[in-house]
Amino acid sequence: CSRVGAWSCGVNARMAPAEIDAFAAKADARVVFFTAAASRSAAAHAERFAAVESALPGMQHSALRPDAQPEAVPLRDTVAALIFTSGTTGQPKGVMLTHEALIHFARVSGASRALGPQDRSYAFVPMTHIFGLGTVLISSLLAGAQLVMRPQFDPDDLLDALAHHGVSQLQGPPALFSRLLAHLQERGIQRPEAPALRYLYTGAGPLDLALKKRVEAAFGQALHHGYGLSEYAGSVHLTRLGEQRPDTSAGYAVAEAEVRVTDPATGQPLPLGERGELWIRGRGLMPGYFRDPAATAAVMREGGWYASGDLGEMHADGALFVVGRLKEMIIRSGFNVYPAEVETALNTHPSVQRSAVVGRPVEDGNEDIVAFVELRPGATLDTDAMQAHLRELLAPYKRPSHIVALAELPTNTNGKVLKRTLKDQALTLTA
Repeated sequence: CSRVGAWSCGVNARMAPAEIDAFAAKADARVVFFTAAASRSAAAHAERFAAVESALPGMQHSALRPDAQPEAVPLRDTVAALIFTSGTTGQPKGVMLTHEALIHFARVSGASRALGPQDRSYAFVPMTHIFGLGTVLISSLLAGAQLVMRPQFDPDDLLDALAHHGVSQLQGPPALFSRLLAHLQERGIQRPEAPALRYLYTGAGPLDLALKKRVEAAFGQALHHGYGLSEYAGSVHLTRLGEQRPDTSAGYAVAEAEVRVTDPATGQPLPLGERGELWIRGRGLMPGYFRDPAATAAVMREGGWYASGDLGEMHADGALFVVGRLKEMIIRSGFNVYPAEVETALNTHPSVQRSAVVGRPVEDGNEDIVAFVELRPGATLDTDAMQAHLRELLAPYKRPSHIVALAELPTNTNGKVLKRTLKDQALTLTA
């Protein structure tokens, strides 16, 4: 895309039709390409778009849209890609990533783990996510490393790649490592055969200390961690190669990145050790959200700082600890899930009066999605029917693990749903 002056906007083919349509509309895409030969989901979307065969092997594409609006200078020449951060709420936000930001972070990421031509990275995380795009793909290409590419995570395939295909770097969200540990236990494997493996990393979600210790015991080496986001084209903090921390710190600031811990109410910097909202600035920061000046203004602060909505604290040695989120965002399988998006989908079901969605932390560092619904008079909860309804509207990782019917959602005197009460109730649910 960059060679012809176009912006790429990757979308996960596993998303629901309504989500794909929302992204294509928001991006004002002139043409949509589908990896039809590699993905049955992509082929199904291609059929909906009446796509035709492309000159590119294994690809199909939609008809060209003559009314798509080109971008003006300077964004036209500086932006390389869009990554969307939400779905069918009607207001998906497209993060504009510049060529400079992507290349800069790829170099920083590669240097943080001494990535080079001798390395092979196991690549299964979606390249439509900043983790897959920046940390795995572009950094490997720049360093001359090889990629062992897979369409999805398969524990047996991963074990084979570690044992027989020289995989030296393994990166993924905490949920990957949790699934891998469960698979090792089922097969009675104490220590996986991985003669070339020298770097383990997890990101794109909160890291549970118990999980970290289990992974390190299984592989006999450190599980590295970091803190990043799409709006910065990758990580702003990373743990150091050769250092095995006893905690779940996200490590230290990367080159040309700054993180400030601020008072959420005033925006003033806080002393070391105090928790506050994380503000970020640096070379990797986005120029803004695509054609959404209001959303951009809502997060940008004087001095070029980006207000992340995340909560954290900085220790005296410069190590960052991310402790939560000001936003109600849920992180599941490394992806951001916005409760309002799930609630919007639930509320389209004919039995639902209104709904509220919260996250429930689980041991693997992942989060379950719990939905509470207030039913319409005379309606009863049919969980199977409701899940079938959601399958048409939401990607798998956005669908609730639990749907609970309440006679009435708890509210304060202003009528606002008390989500803290619901989060406490969610913790009492059995797995």
